[in-house]
Amino acid sequence: MKRPLFAASACALALALGWSAPARSETIRLRIATGHPPAVVYAGQMKDYFQVEFRKRVEAKTQHKIVWVEGYGGSIVKVYETLGGVRDGIVDIGGFCFCFEPANLPMHAFQVMLPFGPVDPIDSLRTAQAVYAKVPYLTSVFEEKFNQKLLARITDSSYNLGTNFEWKSLNDLKGRKVAGAGLNLNWLKYAGVTPVQSSLPEAYTSMQTRVYDGWIMFPSAWVNLKLHEVGPFYTLIGFGTIVWHGLTINLNTWKRLPKDVQAILVATAKDFEEQVGKVNRARYEKDINTLRGLIKVNAIDAKVRTEWARALSAWPPTIAKELDGKGLPASQVLRLTLDAAEKQGHKWPYRYQIK
Repeated sequence: MKRPLFAASACALALALGWSAPARSETIRLRIATGHPPAVVYAGQMKDYFQVEFRKRVEAKTQHKIVWVEGYGGSIVKVYETLGGVRDGIVDIGGFCFCFEPANLPMHAFQVMLPFGPVDPIDSLRTAQAVYAKVPYLTSVFEEKFNQKLLARITDSSYNLGTNFEWKSLNDLKGRKVAGAGLNLNWLKYAGVTPVQSSLPEAYTSMQTRVYDGWIMFPSAWVNLKLHEVGPFYTLIGFGTIVWHGLTINLNTWKRLPKDVQAILVATAKDFEEQVGKVNRARYEKDINTLRGLIKVNAIDAKVRTEWARALSAWPPTIAKELDGKGLPASQVLRLTLDAAEKQGHKWPYRYQIK
């Protein structure tokens, strides 16, 4: 199936002939999926907020009905398949991390290229929104190359470091294997820590079997996925909150939706973007406090944070130059990000130099 299914046969015939959708009641069936389980905040908000709000608003303001077909936790598409799954119409709407698309979306993880950015999810979201507003490519590439429309940018909460051992300095991490996803592996590599590519669905087992000794991870995952059972130390290093997930819709699906439904979808997605930021903001301290009741939580010395940031100083200009060479606006985006974060009141522990 490559498109939402409409109950009215007259509507199906009209669509097949290329006519405009009739202004009458339709039941619109949409497949929504992500490789992450609802225990991950953004996926849970897709299910509990976005789906609920969109259906409620459509049914309150139009004659149409929404029926959801859900595919959470990789039941339809895995974390690294969602961009392609939406492109090919396997699902209509998908939520995914740009971290799993380094070849297709190398610029969309731009905040990862500047670690130790804003910790507050709303500050980070505002930073990303400001950059997207000035760099149209970040939005248009989805339609031009991947047959989908970007509906929402999705923030996490701040990344810290969960481990199966206690550490106080960078030297304590030497020789240890620590997991990450995509570009944030460079936070480890440039600091002399052994990076291991992984994903949340496999995190518990891999920690349990000592495939790696830790994870660069936000606290909600350490709580909800019970990673505290295999990683009894959580260190508040404050890598920052990254806006590197997105919610997209297949363009063919989008074009077949009635205009009034399209307008509601855009508005709901905008509210969803804000909602995830608010939930992550509210839950951050709550999750940290939960972890304090379960395992040992340490706040790292500010000097260690600055030392780590300085250790990464060569990476942002290096990756910017590499991506510039591929015709991407990397240096522009990173400079805009540094400035936009400071306008939100952020003070970089080390201000990276981008030419």
